Amino acid sequence: MVPNIIFKKNNKEILVKEKSDKLTILEVAQNNGIEIEGACEGSLACSTCHIIVDKEWYNKLKEPSWDEEDMLDLATGLTVTSRLGCQIVLSKELDGLKVTLPSSKNDVRLNKNKY
Repeated sequence: MVPNIIFKKNNKEILVKEKSDKLTILEVAQNNGIEIEGACEGSLACSTCHIIVDKEWYNKLKEPSWDEEDMLDLATGLTVTSRLGCQIVLSKELDGLKVTLPSSKNDVRLNKNKY
């Protein structure tokens, strides 16, 4: 079984049926033409892949690492269910996962907002 992910942005939903369950949310988005930056390429050096996980799914994810929490502190529009897309690896248990892409991002490497 391959996981389906629902990306939400600007009140629109995009269903992605991924072919692999070993990719990160960031990789899935980029592979499917969904605009999510990932400026540091998943090395936990920025917060441009900040996503907001739907509340019903948040507790099904592994706990964020200290490094991820540090980067999230710098994200624009932080919520209690915010995560970095580069740190969530798909699995069959996450089939149907819903995430929202924030309308603005903060690239901490450049110390300026991206809109």
